[in-house]
Amino acid sequence: MNLLHVNDRTGEYPASFYAATRAELAPFPTLKGEVRADICIVGAGYTGLSAALHLAQKGYDVVVLEAHRVGFGASGRNGGQVGSGQRQDQVWLERAAGKEAAHRMWALAEEAKAMVKGLIADHAMPVTFHPGVAHACWTDAEVAHSRHYAEKMARDYGYTYLEQMDRAAFRALVGSPAYRGGEVDWDAGHVHPLNYAIGLAQAAARAGARIFERSEVHHVEPGAAPVVRTGAGRVLAGQVILAGNGYLGNLSGPVAARVMPINNFIVATEPLGDRAKDILSKPVAVADTKFVVNYWRLSEDNRLLFGGGESYGWRFPDIVKTVSKPMLEVYPQLADARIDYAWGGTLAITMNRMPCFARPGQNLLSASGYSGHGVAMATLAGRLLAEAAAGTAERFDVMANLPQPRFPGGTALRWPLLVAAMTWYSLRDRLGW
Repeated sequence: MNLLHVNDRTGEYPASFYAATRAELAPFPTLKGEVRADICIVGAGYTGLSAALHLAQKGYDVVVLEAHRVGFGASGRNGGQVGSGQRQDQVWLERAAGKEAAHRMWALAEEAKAMVKGLIADHAMPVTFHPGVAHACWTDAEVAHSRHYAEKMARDYGYTYLEQMDRAAFRALVGSPAYRGGEVDWDAGHVHPLNYAIGLAQAAARAGARIFERSEVHHVEPGAAPVVRTGAGRVLAGQVILAGNGYLGNLSGPVAARVMPINNFIVATEPLGDRAKDILSKPVAVADTKFVVNYWRLSEDNRLLFGGGESYGWRFPDIVKTVSKPMLEVYPQLADARIDYAWGGTLAITMNRMPCFARPGQNLLSASGYSGHGVAMATLAGRLLAEAAAGTAERFDVMANLPQPRFPGGTALRWPLLVAAMTWYSLRDRLGW
């Protein structure tokens, strides 16, 4: 079964709030016959489009192949949060990689966040960056950890954008008594994710990248002269970049052994009107501390966009039922709110929740597995892939040198083992352990 097709119609965006409010973008052509390029990129999400933009700006002849539409996958379906740092915090990184490497990874992540803001402005993209991401803590211990971490970040990294909030202040912000407190990162923010992907595609095309939609890749032949094959054509390239993330399938065994697709879901309520100010008193995005994270924000027309719940099979479950349960735990006052949109998508995680940067074959580069932290990091990954493809791999190697373990049991057993692990962590969330 193919994740590219099992839950979606070929060549169409899902019936999401984002698709309903996307910027106009004429379809790109389908690849037919043989073409040649310096670089062939598989996947037109943030990673692939950013790589295409940066390579085209360097003068490379770039072809991008997308199975459906640009931004079709996680790039056009996610919560839109542009977070600070890596998916793992700096304490974890210092322990795993040492302080010097941890500081370099922090600097890269800060560059990633600045890139999103800068690209939106520089290319007049049809999207607005809204500042502020709040982190909601369920326990007093988590509030204390948040405070200590903010102190460390100010002291050791010079990062002073984290505003701490006690329970009363945080309740005033998020309109829910569920949390013991939290913080707001005022240098982080949120965007309309599909319009950001469309903006990247427009910028890459203007720079000279050739983008082909409805051009599903079914085989990649690495080597001295790589070949990328679709159902109706092929690309002869000097190098290939794999940027399919959770939809990469079996195009690369070494990547598939380390990157696991999982499904996540979002609902959008009806416009809440005056009720919106009682949900969020400021236009920030929020994510909480559950292992299976709840995350939400208000749209520009005051709908609540609430994400939560995961699944690990092929087909999506009843999305409204799956997401309404955690949403009403946070906001029981919305029990009567109509759900206008409900959609899911496939992202990718790794064992250590850090992105997987790799060279899985001759003249083959890959970056994926952003583990829910991909808006900024996938954008930066495109720049780092472009640098590596152009012969300057130092910054790519900062990420690639972090050990990336294989999932136990390889690709055959990774899914059932992950289901068992996630079931355990979901139980911990429910019991408040």
